[in-house]
Amino acid sequence: MVLIMGGSGAYFLKGRFGEVLERRRVDTPYGLSNPVYRVRNGDVEFLFMSRHGERDYEITAPFVNYRANIYAAKELGAERIIAWTGPGSMRKNLKPGDFVVPDDLIDFTRGRSRTFFEWKGMGFVRQNPVFCPQTSQVLGEVLKEKGLRFHFGGTYICTEGPRLETPAEIRMFSRYGDLVGMTLVPEVFLAKELEMCYAPLCYVTNYAEGMEEKEFRSGILFEGMLSEEEKRRVERAVSLFPEIMVEAVRKLHRLERTCPCGKLMERYRLKGMAGKDWKEWLT
Repeated sequence: MVLIMGGSGAYFLKGRFGEVLERRRVDTPYGLSNPVYRVRNGDVEFLFMSRHGERDYEITAPFVNYRANIYAAKELGAERIIAWTGPGSMRKNLKPGDFVVPDDLIDFTRGRSRTFFEWKGMGFVRQNPVFCPQTSQVLGEVLKEKGLRFHFGGTYICTEGPRLETPAEIRMFSRYGDLVGMTLVPEVFLAKELEMCYAPLCYVTNYAEGMEEKEFRSGILFEGMLSEEEKRRVERAVSLFPEIMVEAVRKLHRLERTCPCGKLMERYRLKGMAGKDWKEWLT
């Protein structure tokens, strides 16, 4: 089973993914998850969750209950997660509206719960590859087949938010990364602790602060960091997510998991610290 983790505006596109069969909120040891939808599109079923809630952008990135959401995904049978996110670009060749399948990550968050294994001697999980290589490869194949402008590879810098970054921060981050956003941490780390594949598909929302001189414009998204043409390109990219994601799900349903993601806790099983029931790992 694949879970599509929707980013900004995801809920409003929910109806374009397929027929909704069920809606559930899972009561987890970490609180209630966001609503999870079981969806059918033709001959495939998958799960869909909107990371930021169901009333526009009601939950900002630092306050998402990541542990409850990832726990719920595992509880409902997800083995793979495809996450969409809209970072800013710190490279001129990564233009607003472009798609990016990143392959690395730097964590600059501060106050988030990054592990399920607090107070336990577990969680020493290797982070290379950071994202599932098999799922990432499928995303790249779909984008190529659809003739979309995309970039394969790149480093995503994850900041705490909800504020945007300062020009000085972007100058520093641009020495180490290509994209800057707020949502992939701790999602990817938590998914790996529960042996789920996780791969993001990014759409570039804007150039990060200081990359271009933009006049401040009150009352609009990013206060003027997007031109009208860039805004149209971003809106088009977002509108394409349902068809991209559904096609990726179809491909993944036909693929056996050959990546390392499903065996990340094997060392703890061999030591007798983790049994067959993943819920016991967390108690």
